[in-house]
Amino acid sequence: MAEKLYEGMFLLDSTKYAQEPEETTQHLLDILDKAGATIAAHRPWQDGKLAYEIDGHRKGLHYLVYFRMPGAGATSITRSCKLSEVVLRHMLINQPETLFNAMVNAISGRRDNDGEGRRSASHDETEAVETEDEEEEVSSESN
Repeated sequence: MAEKLYEGMFLLDSTKYAQEPEETTQHLLDILDKAGATIAAHRPWQDGKLAYEIDGHRKGLHYLVYFRMPGAGATSITRSCKLSEVVLRHMLINQPETLFNAMVNAISGRRDNDGEGRRSASHDETEAVETEDEEEEVSSESN
């Protein structure tokens, strides 16, 4: 069976995530693993007030996960999310390969498709400052 590319948006209980972020994240990844998913990238996206109350929760954390999985695994994810006390809502979207790769690179901090250009934001900022300093030195020497 061919694997499909998915974007999963999971609305998590933000209180549980704030108290135990590693355990909450692992719980979500375990749900996906049991469904046969191979995780490409994941990260928390937005924490905040919900538009309406869900099961007594007024706040939630949106968590993005990009993964590969056979299509039959979606049923398993839905069942596990409904039984979970951590996952309030979820949505799975089948993505085309180009969009999937672009989003995985974006949330992973990569600059290209093969992962060679992966660098942290602080490194990029440091490099930009050094470049500006060098340009100022060159322009002051030419005056």
